[in-house]
Amino acid sequence: MPEPTATDPLLTAPVGADPVLTVTDGAVTLVRINRPEVHNALNLAVLAALRGAVESAAADPAVRVVVLTGTGGKAFSAGADLKEVAGLSPDRAHRAMRHGQRTMRAIERAEIPVIAAVNGVALGGGFELVLASTFPVLSRTASLGLPESGLGLIPGYGGTQRLPRAVGAPTAAHLMLTGARLDAERAHRLGLAPVPPVEPEDLLGTALRAARRIAEQGPLAVRSILRALETGRDAALDTGLTAETGLASLALAGPESAEGIAAFLERRAAHFDARDGEW
Repeated sequence: MPEPTATDPLLTAPVGADPVLTVTDGAVTLVRINRPEVHNALNLAVLAALRGAVESAAADPAVRVVVLTGTGGKAFSAGADLKEVAGLSPDRAHRAMRHGQRTMRAIERAEIPVIAAVNGVALGGGFELVLASTFPVLSRTASLGLPESGLGLIPGYGGTQRLPRAVGAPTAAHLMLTGARLDAERAHRLGLAPVPPVEPEDLLGTALRAARRIAEQGPLAVRSILRALETGRDAALDTGLTAETGLASLALAGPESAEGIAAFLERRAAHFDARDGEW
């Protein structure tokens, strides 16, 4: 697929007034948190819209990857909208936390990859959104952290569970107990981001380049890899291997692999039908 250019529809899409904006070009959907006046804070409506946008993209056989970012250069998302959640009763707070967790889980379990293009601070719920994504691409200006303890709070959208799995328990405990932030370079060194940080002006293009590279792969293969990763995340090794064997067998016997292998042997590019990616 072509490299993103200055006229790429996803790079030049106008920014409207809605708090979550979605635009699709070919096999890639760009989802943008659009509340720059409050550093893209996550209120309940935004969380519901994010979940809906990702689920709609995953249900569209023509869409193979989602890129998630924030409007402006200062913030991917500064976290939960404190004005909305302050003073909630225990019951209402529980419902709000579960609402946020459902959004994070929907993103984490999406059957297509969700790439987080982190364009500034990702704090609290914003960092939890990054942790729930398939993987992030970080701007050099990105700053990530879970500062809730300084507010008398704890992470409530999955941060206490996903961060230790990503960086190990001691590092996660230090970050959460002290409220310390990770700069982009250290986040990359810890393995949170698979590629080195990029200049802010190159961030979205880099994320789109990765998205379009993924979109060239077999859609069923991509979905199967995501399913195998999800199964094995918290399972015993033998359970994960059993899942992998079943998924690999289905892939090998399917029409997608027939095209991929034929293209390799004929020294041509593979052309995968979106319908081949259906279960």
